[in-house]
Amino acid sequence: MQKIPLEIIDLQGDGYHLLVKVNLFDHDFNMVVDTGASKTVVDKNTLLHSGIPEEQFEDTNVLSTGLGTTNMQSFIIDIPELRIGEWKIKHFTTAVLDLSSINYAYEQMGLEPVIGVLGGDILRRFGAHIDYRKLLLTLRDRAVR
Repeated sequence: MQKIPLEIIDLQGDGYHLLVKVNLFDHDFNMVVDTGASKTVVDKNTLLHSGIPEEQFEDTNVLSTGLGTTNMQSFIIDIPELRIGEWKIKHFTTAVLDLSSINYAYEQMGLEPVIGVLGGDILRRFGAHIDYRKLLLTLRDRAVR
């Protein structure tokens, strides 16, 4: 079990987001912890600006829903290693979407951009527990059966 610190940010009276520091492709990023998101998603533009070539994105020919739209082009990418504190998962395939609208909203509130959303695929699979009082995310080292 790994205990990972969280940060809570106030969305200017419009709710809260939990953020966690992650490392992928040897870069550190903030990621929103979203228990309502079915899948983990990373931002296409942030990856491109971090030096990840677009050739690594595999077009899915699927339009994604959610995030306020029903027609967003989606890609997938294999992440060699995703680290969250001391916790890690190797060869994790995840969705890649244009999350610029989220990062634009964050920018308007004076907040740092995020690489994406940590969703239910990881949270459920690794038995996530969120302690809001202590601002800790606990993940199991091995997948829950």
